Amino acid sequence: MLMLTPTAIEAVRTITSGDGTPAEAGLRIFSATESNQALQLAVAAAPAEQDQILSADGSRIFLDEKAAAFLDDKILDTGVDSDGQSTFVVAPQGQEQPEQGAPQA
Repeated sequence: MLMLTPTAIEAVRTITSGDGTPAEAGLRIFSATESNQALQLAVAAAPAEQDQILSADGSRIFLDEKAAAFLDDKILDTGVDSDGQSTFVVAPQGQEQPEQGAPQA
């Protein structure tokens, strides 16, 4: 199951708690292509019918079937790219990582 670091949990909460966003909103991660080579992110008011729902410390993530399968053994964290912009980072589980929040399905 996808694990979330505390900074990722906070980032998801921040992204999904904007003005006018429903309380049940979440960050939806879904496959952008048939070959599962790219994932897209979007704020969603509710999960799609087949989405897996993860909750951790007030954050909600909705994963479509392909994204859930790809991210099953991964950790979602945050980082800063070369332009100084905040970004999500995906890493394999099992390596020494910062303290992780275990989402609840």
